[in-house]
Amino acid sequence: MNPTADYQFEYVDGQGRPGFPQLLAQYQRESDVVASSADARLDQPYGPHPRQRLDVFPSAATAARGVMLYLHAGYWQSRDKSLFRWLAPAFQRRGLHVVLANYPLCPEVTLPQLVQALQPAVAAAHGMAPEWKRLPLVVAGHSAGAHLASEFGLARGGLPAGDPARIDGIWAISGIYDLQPLRETTLNERLQLDEQTARRMSPIHRVGRDGVPAVWLVGGAETPEFLRQNRAMHEAWQAQGHWSACVQAAAQDHFTVLRSWAALDGGLDAVFDDWWAAVAARA
Repeated sequence: MNPTADYQFEYVDGQGRPGFPQLLAQYQRESDVVASSADARLDQPYGPHPRQRLDVFPSAATAARGVMLYLHAGYWQSRDKSLFRWLAPAFQRRGLHVVLANYPLCPEVTLPQLVQALQPAVAAAHGMAPEWKRLPLVVAGHSAGAHLASEFGLARGGLPAGDPARIDGIWAISGIYDLQPLRETTLNERLQLDEQTARRMSPIHRVGRDGVPAVWLVGGAETPEFLRQNRAMHEAWQAQGHWSACVQAAAQDHFTVLRSWAALDGGLDAVFDDWWAAVAARA
């Protein structure tokens, strides 16, 4: 923690952009179109809670090469998978079965309870069809979803091949991996993190021998704290000998970075190919 940092600005006020409402409205319109596609399977349950639901979009390729579970943004306390369905076609075209997950939100649940509630989503996504179980499964996430993806990468990377809960790679976008600074922001009104819980739920403190190929992507126009968190997580991952890439999408903010990711522009196509080679080799 930096005693001189303005964490409210770094994690909340400074991340906002005047164009976000218009951009998110466009995301919703595009997502509604994707939801109407003939092959979409919406709101498949993976648990008893009303938000333990998956949207499933099968690969558009003749031979699928993997399953991608996507975890949405919202600081663990807001938003919905329905806003991000527009991402699915880009990765369906690249041979991935795409599964978007909702999960219970704070403060209805604590952050540890949220992570626990999300655990069954991996095996559920992997088991949507018998042939999917033979494919590698990767987890991608944005903002809060990036934190959750890294949690899966740590907890599930060491499982044996063939285990439906196994993770073979992660792609984390604009994530927060050290949660301590959030205690100094309005976000903590709902997260209710004390010092002990914030540290325990910070994956940067738990990177060890179990890890999977990972990409840490952030928008180059995000606040310095988001750039720092992205770089620090990459360095921690790499220090343990895991395949890792640290990327800044030039001039992109916290939500436009998703456009770059879906398009795999600005050199992200080469990063994706290298990452997937590492995922496939591991799987």
